[in-house]
Amino acid sequence: MSKRDQYVKKMKQQLDELNAQLARLEAKAKDVNAEARVKYEKQMGEIHKASKAAQKKMEEIKSAGEDKWEALVAEGDKLQKAFVHSFNYFKSQLK
Repeated sequence: MSKRDQYVKKMKQQLDELNAQLARLEAKAKDVNAEARVKYEKQMGEIHKASKAAQKKMEEIKSAGEDKWEALVAEGDKLQKAFVHSFNYFKSQLK
């Protein structure tokens, strides 16, 4: 397995796990009062945007040529970290 394939596999696993955890948190967020739910829905929208951006970058890395994919890794890592940060912030707000 190439370095790129390993990177994409690892990134996909992390994104899939965070998206699964997000789905569980969204279900939990439905049990809060209406005012808090509005706030959480806005935050979830931002998290979904970050997730989609990270997934899109992962697909770009996956389809990039061997000579180009490493140049995309820094941006992919940045987008993934933004998704993780947004997710962790949202998670902390539900406690």
